[in-house]
Amino acid sequence: MGVFAGHEAFGRSRLPGGLGRPEPGGRASRKGELEIEEQIEIMGNLPSAAERIAVLHADYYGRNWGFGAIFHDQILTAASAFLERFDPRRDGFWTVCLQGQVAGAIAIDGIHADTEGAHLRWFILGEGLRGRGLGNCLLARAIAFGRERGHPRIYLWTFEGLQTARHLYEKYGFSLVEARPGSQWGKEVIEQRFVLDLTV
Repeated sequence: MGVFAGHEAFGRSRLPGGLGRPEPGGRASRKGELEIEEQIEIMGNLPSAAERIAVLHADYYGRNWGFGAIFHDQILTAASAFLERFDPRRDGFWTVCLQGQVAGAIAIDGIHADTEGAHLRWFILGEGLRGRGLGNCLLARAIAFGRERGHPRIYLWTFEGLQTARHLYEKYGFSLVEARPGSQWGKEVIEQRFVLDLTV
């Protein structure tokens, strides 16, 4: 299936009502929050989705963790390859779109699901979309997809220090099964592997 596959297999929906937290500033501030939420859609693949995912990762991890250009290139290459070989029978891909631009994503790569498990990849939200419940929404959707497809487990790679993300993974039943020094993203970190068993 080509890069610009239709939305189905991934699904397209408006952001569920009730997401988002009131910010200081009263009614006017909340009105602005709701206006933003009304413009958010959860969709599938879009033109330039792989590039936007790479940019979002490079921006966040470059600013906060010192990851360099090699990280952007790794993400772009891997995401592009995934979308080129996308198979809706095993793979899932969702983008968060704000005003028509990809501002977040999550993927289930099921190419080795029967042996290694399905790989949860490229879970990212842009700066202005965090704290609205979107991370919960995306992760729940990805896990539900894995169950529907009969994948025995879902795993992901991350690194030590991302406490908010770790809390979310553990909230949904992921367990830390491996931790080791590594530099697969171009910088030395303590790499962590989390696994969710879908057979229980």
